[in-house]
Amino acid sequence: MNGRATGISRARRFTDHIATAVAVGRTALVLVPLLLVLGYMLGKGATSLNAAFFLHSPLPPGETGGGMAPAIGGSVLLLIVASAMGVPLGLGAGIYLAEHGRGTRTAHAVRFTADVLNGIPSIVIGIVLYLVLVLRQHHFSAFAGSVALAMIMVPIITRTTEEMLLTVPDALRDAALGLGIPPWRTVLAIVLRTAAPGIVTGCMLAFARIAGETAPLLFTAFGNQFGSADPREPVAALPLQIFTYALSPYDDWHRQAWAGALVLLLLIAASVTTMRLFSGRGLRGFGADGPS
Repeated sequence: MNGRATGISRARRFTDHIATAVAVGRTALVLVPLLLVLGYMLGKGATSLNAAFFLHSPLPPGETGGGMAPAIGGSVLLLIVASAMGVPLGLGAGIYLAEHGRGTRTAHAVRFTADVLNGIPSIVIGIVLYLVLVLRQHHFSAFAGSVALAMIMVPIITRTTEEMLLTVPDALRDAALGLGIPPWRTVLAIVLRTAAPGIVTGCMLAFARIAGETAPLLFTAFGNQFGSADPREPVAALPLQIFTYALSPYDDWHRQAWAGALVLLLLIAASVTTMRLFSGRGLRGFGADGPS
């Protein structure tokens, strides 16, 4: 009997080792291309970073030097305004679908709309907003670009929020309601708190998706060689500047395009890390009775 148990235990350990090796190998296959891309980008872009890149505006074509200060500031402005519009809408729609719209026709319509928006090419969104906003305003603007980016964020956050909330057991909701906690507070203090890690991940994926979008900005924000913090005016953006410089015949612009790509990557990484830190601190200090 002991020999048979030992044989089974050895077989299980062998199977476990094989499964672990396969999992590690597949993880390595995913990470190797990513590390290669990051390494190549660091090699190309890090050597081109200097103070002028962050402080100066672009120079006329053919001149060496200059920087991407307007593009960096424009990207920050676009991402902040787009997130301020897209995150609340996406969260609200996801909460409605998971908590109040199960099986209703309205929920099916919202879910279908989110799925269709999620599959529409971003350039189509840019063209639509060009016709709806830009032509009516008679000028390009950072606001129009932010609306385009927010439209890309909303369906991603909506579907992610819904799926994460549906993973929360109904027993938690029933227990909270049984204790006399109002439904709205149950959703905010218990259900959202339980599903928060997945929801934050969905928001970060949406943020990373819009940070590198170029096509919709060509028809909305358009670009600006000078810094501007006015949402009613055209603004530059790192993806637009990288696109323009990458297609140019000038080696100096190619060098700055690599540097811009690296800065864009670092901007996304810093934003995602900051969001993770602040969301984690907020969750530790928030319970069913509200903020501690």
